[in-house]
Amino acid sequence: MNQLKEALDTLKDTGVRITPQRHAILEYLINSMSHPTADEIYKALEGKFPNMSVATVYNNLRVFREVGLVKELTFGDASSRFDFITTHHYHVICQHCGKIVDFHYPGLDEVEHLASHVTGFKVDNHRMEIYGTCPDCAEKEVH
Repeated sequence: MNQLKEALDTLKDTGVRITPQRHAILEYLINSMSHPTADEIYKALEGKFPNMSVATVYNNLRVFREVGLVKELTFGDASSRFDFITTHHYHVICQHCGKIVDFHYPGLDEVEHLASHVTGFKVDNHRMEIYGTCPDCAEKEVH
């Protein structure tokens, strides 16, 4: 089953009405690999929905976050980025341009088990970020 249909079913199951804006925001998030900010989503969709405001985008992202479809990523800069939740994945972040790239590493799930075992905590989740310079920025530094 495709991700958009699953996400729409999740919204329906939790009693969230599917508006054309919600559908479009969700579809944009699923297709976007860039972990967009609310402003970027707004700019991408404003042509299609001239009456939509940035507040509408934020409100819908909050709804998606509450039902567990979207993760809000904060990396110390002013604007949050939003990530459609697929599987467990981690982020590599360019310190120059802010580009974020996903990568998967299943071995890290053991970290939660070990942390729980060593500390006695009931571990809910973990987050890892790796920082560096993306290939595009590295190329610019050379020239």
